[in-house]
Amino acid sequence: MTDDKDPVGKDALASAGMNTRLAHLGNHPFDFHGFVNPPVVHASTVLFPNAAAMETRAQKYTYGTRGTPTTDALCEAIDALEGSAGTIVVPSGLAAVTVPFLAVLSAGDHALIVDSVYGPTRHFCNAMLTRLGVTVDYYDPEIGAGIESLMRPNTRLVHTEAPGSNTFEMQDIRAIADVAHRHGAVVTMDNTWATPLYFRPLDHGVDISIHAATKYPAGHSDILLGTVSANAAQWERLHEASITLGICGSPDDSYQVLRGLRTMGVRLAHHGESALAIARWLETREEVAAVLHPALESFPGHALWKRDFKGASGVFSFVLKAEPGARKAKAYAFLDALRLFGLGWSWGGYESLAVHVNLNDRVIAKGPAEGTVIRLQIGLENVADLQRDLELGFAAASLL
Repeated sequence: MTDDKDPVGKDALASAGMNTRLAHLGNHPFDFHGFVNPPVVHASTVLFPNAAAMETRAQKYTYGTRGTPTTDALCEAIDALEGSAGTIVVPSGLAAVTVPFLAVLSAGDHALIVDSVYGPTRHFCNAMLTRLGVTVDYYDPEIGAGIESLMRPNTRLVHTEAPGSNTFEMQDIRAIADVAHRHGAVVTMDNTWATPLYFRPLDHGVDISIHAATKYPAGHSDILLGTVSANAAQWERLHEASITLGICGSPDDSYQVLRGLRTMGVRLAHHGESALAIARWLETREEVAAVLHPALESFPGHALWKRDFKGASGVFSFVLKAEPGARKAKAYAFLDALRLFGLGWSWGGYESLAVHVNLNDRVIAKGPAEGTVIRLQIGLENVADLQRDLELGFAAASLL
């Protein structure tokens, strides 16, 4: 049964397939005269009917930084995907990491950060958290329940990321979360690679799920936005931190990400299928020492990926064979010969990208010894065309 406020029907949507849910989540047309997409509400000041209501904030919207119908529509959709108690929208993927860190950590606390973490997260920890009096240690992504040996009485945060940035190490998230919770620590996870379509962190013991919505949710390389979703135990803490810090996402960007969600399922499936096809092809190349893709049977973390994840996205790396003294030159020759692959940061858009990976900041999870690492973002182009482009790179690198 449906009504004016719920034209699809909550029961029907709850039992529907993922693409059906993506088409309707956060969408209440009859709240806005039947228009299919929610309006973009630009707001700073919100008026109150009287002084008492103003003093007690006795209405849903009170100021632009605390949400609008547009940002709420996106948060509602993300909550449904994540299974979370609440979601905040922030201006970037990095802000989606830093806000929950600041919500949880205080001077004198200890944080454990996976060594395969997103590079800007490491920089924030080393440059900002340490200056604020937080002790930071990095741990092996493959440690699993062995993280018990690293816990301290003042460990307040364990940060995970699976697969790991650039080298795609898998983590046993449930085992790590169980240990962390026994010691009273909060568990956060950067789940940007999988999105909640392929992995739901809160279902595996994570307290706070982090996403760079810049990537697959937006999907078109033109938006910067992050989302942070928390379970019931951590939601008020996260929400209060975002208000205290004055961190909020814009309604225009929220609208664009909500629009991107509608096609994320079909885009992600295409990205993943093409990426796996190219990864398998790269395994046959004599120029390649290893392909770092969790969905490959040859990958060390494949069993964990198969156990916990519902799919794979379009980003992975490979190791280009090169002697130590020639690695940068070979990588540059490879990259400079590409024509379809762009050379640019980020990923998740429609276009393919390639990056030479720098692993010099690693403490434990060092880079492979056989060569240099190239990360690929596989876009929506035809696989055969991308393979021909990569062949240009291999031909150029072989001349050195």
